[in-house]
Amino acid sequence: MTTDASRPATGTTAPADTDPTVPVDPEAAVDSTATTDGSPAGATGAPVHTESAPAGPAGLPPAATPPAGGSFWAWTAVGLLVVLALAVLTRYLEQNVPTWAEGTAVEDVAGAIEYPVYAILLGLLGNAVVTLTGLRDRIAAAFRTEFFIKTGLVLLGASINLAVIASAAGPAIAQALLLISGVFLFTWWLAGRLGLDDKLRALLASAVSICGVSAAIAAAGAVRARREQLAYTASLVIVFALPSIFLLPWLADVLGLESAVAGAWIGGNIDTTAAVTAAGALAGDEALQIASIVKVTQNALMGVVAVALTAYFALHVERRAGAARPGLGELWRRFPKFVLGFVAASVIATWYLDVAGADGKATIAIVNDLRTWFFILAFVSIGLEVRVAALRQAGWRPVAVFGAATVFNLVLALGLASVLFAGFSVS
Repeated sequence: MTTDASRPATGTTAPADTDPTVPVDPEAAVDSTATTDGSPAGATGAPVHTESAPAGPAGLPPAATPPAGGSFWAWTAVGLLVVLALAVLTRYLEQNVPTWAEGTAVEDVAGAIEYPVYAILLGLLGNAVVTLTGLRDRIAAAFRTEFFIKTGLVLLGASINLAVIASAAGPAIAQALLLISGVFLFTWWLAGRLGLDDKLRALLASAVSICGVSAAIAAAGAVRARREQLAYTASLVIVFALPSIFLLPWLADVLGLESAVAGAWIGGNIDTTAAVTAAGALAGDEALQIASIVKVTQNALMGVVAVALTAYFALHVERRAGAARPGLGELWRRFPKFVLGFVAASVIATWYLDVAGADGKATIAIVNDLRTWFFILAFVSIGLEVRVAALRQAGWRPVAVFGAATVFNLVLALGLASVLFAGFSVS
């Protein structure tokens, strides 16, 4: 692994196996002893390297040390151009691939593929190119994953209109609380039984129980997870979400579910908001409205989970035996501050829409488009930053946990939706 390339070199090199994390603040510690699945480095028989300069790809010299001084900023500017170019290409593909695929056998699939898929794939492709050319460490300071993600999540709050949630407050909130609690605890338990690291457990449980990648990002900030763990979780979310777009509306029709029940089931299961919208549209207009309300309600609880994870990891997981109990100051230091921005954006957007009425929707649409751009930049950066070797170390266990949790989510959400939304109508 390389030294941290997100800032100019200071003349001190980090241990070779130190990977960047998604820290709560710049002083956050880096977990350099655990692999992606949480086993200690070297536990699988691989040696633990201690040299400061990692070897490059086969046949290439060791990775270059990040430049310092004026050249640092020049290379950072080059890296930013790479990130922006891949982001623009992502948006271009997202908007044009469905049109190109019209009338073909892959029309439905092409229309269902969301921008995270293109962004991560293009980021991985760019990663391979800059690694093979020896430029990766020189331009890595431009891969500002954490900044892009947190900015996008704050802007995401503007899309959560608290007044809309109130229209289906009772059943939507009840389902969100019961479903998130049940699925999170089941995933946490199963991941523990299979020996996964607590940080990866937190990411998987948050992603499958709340709102996919966004929840995993919030959890990563709260528990200071490794970027490879976040990339792995994001990949699982995307892989499982795509088939769900078509599978759940079909199953709802086979089971003869009412529109409201079908919508609540879809909204409580699929892990990305865009995929929920696509699946809800296939199930009908009323199902789409209920699915959107249920998903938005779950999204709103993301901040609550981030607070709970911050406290749990500070008080239990990372507290050393005999150490003093962390005070409020320590909890505040670890708490991902962007969650406050997320909540504030939601409150402000709700107030603004109430004052501006229909005219305010155009402004919120602009904010949502800006949010999409920041998320695209974040996913591209994840692809550019990821270490493929660390992903391979995770093995089959995270996939098994995510798959089993998804099935559990399907069954529990169907039961809750059938009880809470029976006979419900948005009219």
